[in-house]
Amino acid sequence: MRIIGGKFKGLQLASVGKGDKVAHLRPTTDRVRESIFNLLINGGYGDPVSDARVLDLFSGTGALALEALSRGASHAVLVDDGAAAGRICARNIALCRAGAQTELLRRNATRLGDWQGDPFNLIFLDPPYGRDLGPLALASALEGGWIAEDAIILWEEGQEQFPPPRFERLDARRYGDTWVHILRPDG
Repeated sequence: MRIIGGKFKGLQLASVGKGDKVAHLRPTTDRVRESIFNLLINGGYGDPVSDARVLDLFSGTGALALEALSRGASHAVLVDDGAAAGRICARNIALCRAGAQTELLRRNATRLGDWQGDPFNLIFLDPPYGRDLGPLALASALEGGWIAEDAIILWEEGQEQFPPPRFERLDARRYGDTWVHILRPDG
């Protein structure tokens, strides 16, 4: 697993190999991550990455948030409640020397609570597949003030998803066994 583009391009990240089923870690492959960023940058959404405030829910290895930082995002908050994920994220943040641009929170993404800072305008959501955690995390983030009105949300799942209430789907693409959905808050 490596950073695909930007200032950290080519940097090898700490990995969990093919995944850690006990810790529910399933890293986004380099190919899918590259497709995600190509879709974000070339999909008609303006430039949602440069200077973005990134929220990475179910961050796992942190690769999505770190890829965004590499490509010009200004700050990232990585949220995962797993101890293994926290260790890998911390290691990857250190490898990228991105400690000043990141915050790592060990928290359940479906029960975030209130956010006291500026809301996030680029959100990655990569919950364990097939457990219906995505809608719960989105509702929690919206209710807690984590999501900016103009946010772009990228949601990965193992099957096609439909937006929960108060969200609009802009696009959905399949890459092998991964579905990538792009959402935004609805009004």
